[in-house]
Amino acid sequence: MLSISINGCNGKMGQEVISQMNEYGDMILLNGFDKENTGNFPFPVYTNFSKVTEYPDVIIDFSVPVATLSMLPFAKVHHIPVVIATTGFSEEQQQQINAYAKDIPIFQSSNMSFEIHLMTKVLKMVSLALADSADIEIIETHHNRKIDAPSGTALMLANSINKVLQNRYTYDFDRMQKTEKRSQNEIGFSSIRGGNIVGEHTVQFLSQNETFEITHKAYSRKVFADGSLKAAQFLKNKPNGLYSMDDLI
Repeated sequence: MLSISINGCNGKMGQEVISQMNEYGDMILLNGFDKENTGNFPFPVYTNFSKVTEYPDVIIDFSVPVATLSMLPFAKVHHIPVVIATTGFSEEQQQQINAYAKDIPIFQSSNMSFEIHLMTKVLKMVSLALADSADIEIIETHHNRKIDAPSGTALMLANSINKVLQNRYTYDFDRMQKTEKRSQNEIGFSSIRGGNIVGEHTVQFLSQNETFEITHKAYSRKVFADGSLKAAQFLKNKPNGLYSMDDLI
């Protein structure tokens, strides 16, 4: 039986993980962590890691960057593997995560959907074929509560393109202040926030006479919750290191 703790248990994704866990017969929800104990949960919820008395096999983190980094010292001390599904980390924060991965197993992904990661593989192939003749743009749409822009998934898609193209592309997040035409070697980002949209990502390859688009739409948060639980199963008993969806797939 795999025991799970959820960092960010009050949030929508934390709630979704709790709901989805019922479909897994080999897991139990041990406790949760959040900045406030506001939910009516049938398990302990801690606002201070020093008060924890039960130690899980794996922590699933759907929170915010500062909460993730507050949790990692606790995980390191008790050598608890961590699934990080939080996004919006700065470069310095990411370096801290990389450092913790030397001491504990960490599974990190900006998007827990299998099909999104299949999309990255398709993008690599398409980019090699079209990049020399097409401009590349990424459009992402999310609900009005999402605090980071562009999304971690949009950056992940761009990075998959850039990596296969020898990192020759720069990223343009805001053209408002520019009075010049776009560079061919740039990837532009457009972020839309509104309503209750779970997540939509489109990559456009725009050439002179046609446009090729690849789009992924998530209709339910269940896909992300399910991915995080599969990652937790994968991570148990793994050696220290930083793992990704490529390792799981």
